[in-house]
Amino acid sequence: MEAVLGQVEQLPALLAVCRSALVRAWDPPTLERALDWGRYFQHLHDRLRARPRLRHAVGQRLRRARPGSPLAFGQLGRCAELLGLALLENRALPPAACRRLLQRLLQPPAARPGRLALLARRKAACCLLEPLRSSPPRSPGGPEPRLAAEAGLLLGRLRDEPPGEPLWLGGVLQQLPQPRAFRVVAAALLLVRQGGGPQQEEEAGAGPLLSWLLEDSERFAAFCQQLPGSLLASLAAHYLQISERYLDLLTGWGSSLLYDPLQGQWVKSCPDEAELSWEELRERFSCLCKGPVMLSRQTQAALKLLKARDGDFQVCGLSVWTDLLLEVEKDLRKRAEH
Repeated sequence: MEAVLGQVEQLPALLAVCRSALVRAWDPPTLERALDWGRYFQHLHDRLRARPRLRHAVGQRLRRARPGSPLAFGQLGRCAELLGLALLENRALPPAACRRLLQRLLQPPAARPGRLALLARRKAACCLLEPLRSSPPRSPGGPEPRLAAEAGLLLGRLRDEPPGEPLWLGGVLQQLPQPRAFRVVAAALLLVRQGGGPQQEEEAGAGPLLSWLLEDSERFAAFCQQLPGSLLASLAAHYLQISERYLDLLTGWGSSLLYDPLQGQWVKSCPDEAELSWEELRERFSCLCKGPVMLSRQTQAALKLLKARDGDFQVCGLSVWTDLLLEVEKDLRKRAEH
């Protein structure tokens, strides 16, 4: 047991090396040995967690090895993740070793499937794809490389799942800052449509994401508020569920605007509310009308119906829908002239 405790005592030093410039000298076999130590400590954790006396001894040895900021026994159980993340964040890691690291993280051992840590490792790996890879320039309007990588890894995980709603999806997306989570979901939904794969594969990828997005009205409203109008228009062009809900949401936001005769413009009924301003609303409708023909016609038809229901006024300042329709038609005429 003393030999095992001596090995445990070396873990903080191994982590420190993984974060240091010493990894510049690492080749792929050296990297493999470091990751193998991570798996060894994980295995040790699994064997000792039901033995309080040995677990206490390991904890004491970890505290002795790193008194200032000690590791805990529980961290042995995710030692492979700790080492992998330390190496991912270290720009000194040579390209060959870095490629091997990404391969190991993206294709973990089959003995530990289904863990949330698997997706966490994949997400961590994609963080290195943009700064450390000389990838070709992204296509105009496409997602940034790191975002595309995160979206692709998320889709891959979803397609590996059996049919049904994956229970882990919401928890994983909640770990990301909200704007980032929304952008990853949007990029994944667009990748599904751009991939041109079989319909079954598309449903396996898009279905759970659409459910997560649309099942909560507040979440969908935040999604539409925080993403740009051009991106939302692209999603609406590909997904009827999104276009219908998005138009309903825009209708609700537009109905809450009031005309201020002193300012000569439409303003929010409550300045502190989360709904869109007149300028933002006009930009969102304009993006929809600049989209594919079917989406543009659908949007213009919705505006004309709202205008008719509101009194079918032909002058500005009486109906927000009259004013929005006039603005959209003016934008379309300018676009046609150019």
